[in-house]
Amino acid sequence: MTQSLTERYRDRLAGVLSCYDRIVITGTLPGACYAQGMTSFLYSRGIRIFDYARFAEPLRERIRARAQEACAEAGIEIEHINKPHIRKEEVVAKVLARRGEHPGLVHVISAMESCASYKPWHDKNSGKTYLRPDSGKCLHYYFYFIDEALGLCYLRVPTWCPFRLQFYCNGHSWLARKLTSAGIDFSLADNAFVRVADIERAQALADAMKPDELHRRLDRYAKRFCPVRDVFGQAYHWSLMQVEYSTDLIFRSEAALKPLYEQLSREAVLSVKADQVAHFLGKKVTPQLAQELDTRFTTRIEGTCIKHRFGKIGVKMYDKFGCVLRLETTTNDVSFFKHHRKVEHRDRHATRELAPMKKTIYSLIDLREILLGCNRRYLEFLSALEDTSGGARDLVRLSEPHKDGERSIKGLNFFQRTEQRLLRALQRPEFNIHGMRRADLQRHVAELSRSALSRQLHRLHLLGLIKRVAHTYRYYLTRLGRAAIAAACSLTQFNIVPALAFAK
Repeated sequence: MTQSLTERYRDRLAGVLSCYDRIVITGTLPGACYAQGMTSFLYSRGIRIFDYARFAEPLRERIRARAQEACAEAGIEIEHINKPHIRKEEVVAKVLARRGEHPGLVHVISAMESCASYKPWHDKNSGKTYLRPDSGKCLHYYFYFIDEALGLCYLRVPTWCPFRLQFYCNGHSWLARKLTSAGIDFSLADNAFVRVADIERAQALADAMKPDELHRRLDRYAKRFCPVRDVFGQAYHWSLMQVEYSTDLIFRSEAALKPLYEQLSREAVLSVKADQVAHFLGKKVTPQLAQELDTRFTTRIEGTCIKHRFGKIGVKMYDKFGCVLRLETTTNDVSFFKHHRKVEHRDRHATRELAPMKKTIYSLIDLREILLGCNRRYLEFLSALEDTSGGARDLVRLSEPHKDGERSIKGLNFFQRTEQRLLRALQRPEFNIHGMRRADLQRHVAELSRSALSRQLHRLHLLGLIKRVAHTYRYYLTRLGRAAIAAACSLTQFNIVPALAFAK
């Protein structure tokens, strides 16, 4: 029976910790973030549409003045960066090395960057004058600061209407401050915990992240660094732009992780297919989605990284500092995921049903469970890949005949064509979620009649490859079945077929 990596390497692990990593949030003014809303706002204030630029210019100067005031209070100067190859993170890291980690404003960087905007327009056919969506460039300020609860953050503030904000924080930095407040000793390298004195309590703290506390801090920083809310009479609406959730296997030494990671990364590149990536994310592959799937192997400064991409969602594996194996799910569109929630309809009645996740920051609570599930499914897949030797031993036992009363049930022949098709059908990712029935398998093994397929299911059940759900005709692969089929497919695809090809 296949063990998970956490069970197999229990004596070499210091712990397993799952936590939010990178979180990027956008802030928008509800009545000004779209052209029609801004048009209505100008009309309500008696401002001519073609005076839009004249209306926005004083607000730009107000933000510039606030940036200079904040810098004067902190005793720092604004640094302008106009070269794309200069990484802002590296600039701030040098400032932090001199300044220290105490709370407060760290640095302010200005840069000319693209931004959304509006363009006055008069429609001669309808006689209406309104704003149309447009884009351009304006000066942006990056306010880097250390928050007493969130750690190092930044707020990106454009100096042109509609003043769409961008906020960054890191869940590991937030958790580090929680651990310090709770008196739990730890060692943090970059954004990875390499040692935690009480891993169970740390996990409980990581799961207790509250969006309402984050909301209050966002409002406070928006008011401080972007003083335009009073003009529009609205509070900012905060939405999730990019979210990363990581599961870290913290090894006690580099010697314990290095050989394992080398094997996992090699086999993941060869073995992970499109339908498996979809399964990690709880989805099914369709012809439209298949073209958005890929797997990439990249070399980073810290090591190597395996990344599987599904549209705007990614699952990746990499090592950090030689002792942390990180599995991470990244999403640039949280509405990709669906969950059961309250849905308000146009006639104002509400129902509870399966619907895309909302992009509000309050979805962080439900999103945590979904992203954790993605990491767990990836971990299960990697566990089966790594333990091919155990699967091979089970194959020997499964290939021998078994007794079913007075009848003899033959063992599996993993090299017989029909048997291979049946086993590969059992391995299809969609069956891992909802299970399988005879009718589900029929279209994948057309050469078997309904009665023959029933006999095969009974045989596989006796051999221990599948288990039956009580009072139903639905089956699931057992751990033994999943490991045995993975080992057989790996043996055939990566050993026997290449050896026969080279023998010609």
